[in-house]
Formats: sequence, structure tokens, C-alpha cells
Amino acid sequence: MEYDQLKLSNQLCFPVYAASRLITREYQPYLDKMGITYPQYLVLLVLWETDGLSVNEIAQKLLLNTNTVTPLLKRMEMQGIISRNRSENDERKVIVLLTDKGKDMRIEASSIPENLAAGMNNESMKMEDLVDLRDKLNILITFLLAKNKAIE
Repeated sequence: MEYDQLKLSNQLCFPVYAASRLITREYQPYLDKMGITYPQYLVLLVLWETDGLSVNEIAQKLLLNTNTVTPLLKRMEMQGIISRNRSENDERKVIVLLTDKGKDMRIEASSIPENLAAGMNNESMKMEDLVDLRDKLNILITFLLAKNKAIE
């Protein structure tokens, strides 16, 4: 028996994993200039879209556990990018707000997606292919989230 189903080249997980790591590596030079990590960039994307979210809301949007997000937010607070404050309505909730520095970083970050897309757009991979891939991955994520909720 060959076990073709166990060949790395036949797995869905590996190309998704490898692509994720390689894409993150493409972001690194831009993020290094800003003095942030890729996970911090993701938090900023969430807050630039909607400032003043709770730690739980940020974790949900990023599909992470709060115990993963909390240390990340502490480092961002030490860098002066965000502030964390107890909610006046519910002191169990911690609300995360962008500081002026965090808001200003949006200007510098605004060129990152365009620069990355330009670097990936070539004869073998057109912009439409990248958009289609993103959309299909979002469908897969939605399916897997629903499947996991059904199991819980």
C-alpha cells in the first residue's frame, strides 16, 4: 500500500501553511520599518477599522484566544501604540484604543497592501487570481468555523 493520501504534495494543509509563512515573510521588511510584528499589524488592521474594541472582540476577529492576544496588546501598549482601559459599564472588559501614534501608523501602513500585491502580480499570478484565492480561503475559513462550532 502506497499511502498516497499521506504524501505532502497531496495535502491541503501544507500549501496553506507554507503560503501563510511566505506571505508573512513578504510583510516583514515593511513591518520592521514600523517597529511591529505581523500579529501586531493584524491587531492594528482590526483597530483601524473599528477603534475601541474589547480584547475579546479583537481575539474573535483574529480567530485567536484571548490568552494569545493579551500579551501582544501589553507589548503594543508599552510601545505607545494602544491604550487598554477597563470598561466603565463592565469592569471585566478591557477596551483597546489606538493612541495618536497608533492612528498615525495607519498612514505608513497604507501602502503595504499595494506594494505586496504589485510584487506578487506577474504573468503566472494575476491580481484577479489573488482576489479569487482570498475569497476562496474566506469561504474555507467560514466552513471550518461553522464545522468547529457544530462539534463544540
